Amino acid sequence: MTTAARPTFDPARGKGSQAPTRIYSSRDLASHTKLKFRQTGQTTQDELNRVDLKAQLKKAEQDHYEKVNKVAKLGAGLSNSFKDDNDEDQEQEVASAAGETSAETPLERKRRLLQEAERLDKDDSDDSDASKDSDDSDSDDSDSDDEDDTAELLRELEKIKRERAEEKERQERIQREEEEKAREAQVAAGNPLLDMPEASASSSRPMDFSIKRRWDEDVIFKNQARGMDDKPKKRFINDTLRSDFHRKFMNKYVQ
Repeated sequence: MTTAARPTFDPARGKGSQAPTRIYSSRDLASHTKLKFRQTGQTTQDELNRVDLKAQLKKAEQDHYEKVNKVAKLGAGLSNSFKDDNDEDQEQEVASAAGETSAETPLERKRRLLQEAERLDKDDSDDSDASKDSDDSDSDDSDSDDEDDTAELLRELEKIKRERAEEKERQERIQREEEEKAREAQVAAGNPLLDMPEASASSSRPMDFSIKRRWDEDVIFKNQARGMDDKPKKRFINDTLRSDFHRKFMNKYVQ
């Protein structure tokens, strides 16, 4: 790799009478020659000594508790106001009810309360019985429907499985029969002696076991290209005395 484009460490000075150069690189100059210290306002040691950390902590705690107490007092005042409003409403309702029932005698008031209690008890029992009956009937119907559907699906599944098994067995039986017939036909055609009775019975001509002649058996020029591709293949033997070239050379010039 050439060094023509690289600056030399000590460039050529020309003649020896010239003074040495005074030019230096900025990277050769000294830098960071002074230590840096904390200035005023940068949490110096004197500032830290003058700070009372305990007083700051106590003041922060006091502010926090004052804020919490203020929020608690505000919530208590709101709840008391709501409670006073509810108490006034209840007192008004009680006063109105007392004004209405003041005209009733104790016997009539007792009878009226008993009638209302019986009516409420009757309504609750009717509602519970009706809901229970409806739930029982719905659950029974849903259970019976689910059981019927499940049984029907199982029967249908068994039927499909049975049909598939029967179809598979039928296909296998047909395939076996066809293979057996093909094998028997191949055996009969391969050996003409086994097919003699059937052939003699089907035709009046006698059986002919002679070999048929080829169409090119009587031609004049036959097998003219024989031996054209019988060239010896080249091979490599790592022995000069047994190589093909040495044998050919000895057969040609020595014998």
